[in-house]
Amino acid sequence: MDENREKFYTARGYAVKNAEEDELTSSMEDYLEMIYRLSAKEGYTRVKDVADSLHVQPPSVTKMLQKLHEKGQVRYEKYGLIRLTRQGHQIGAYLLKRHNTLREFLQLIGVSEHLHEDVEGIEHNVSDHTLQCLLDFIAFLRSKPQLIEEFKRRRAKNNL
Repeated sequence: MDENREKFYTARGYAVKNAEEDELTSSMEDYLEMIYRLSAKEGYTRVKDVADSLHVQPPSVTKMLQKLHEKGQVRYEKYGLIRLTRQGHQIGAYLLKRHNTLREFLQLIGVSEHLHEDVEGIEHNVSDHTLQCLLDFIAFLRSKPQLIEEFKRRRAKNNL
């Protein structure tokens, strides 16, 4: 095999290759992002609110809270309030920023059908570098609205 060729892996292979012991799973990220969203106003949330928002059963939330607590992301008491730790708050803010960036990018390029599913599918697999590139590109497009309009016209013309 040519040593100059790029090495490719399956999605799972990349995950295993890049895994760290303290890394959060996709599911943990989803819970942490939702806890961040729900606790933004009051500084806390409850198991029922998280369960309702993620459409899961309360015991599933409790099980995940135990894992997130072990990783130092949340503080909670059984049947009590859920609060993010400083680290959990920082990660939650990042996760929400990542989610919103991907949503905004997809909307800019005209994605409306399956938008939420696509964002969920992409967000757990995008690197920090790629996310920063997307942020830069969105800022660039926002500074040049004529390019966005030209892109929309071209898409409309091509999709007749």
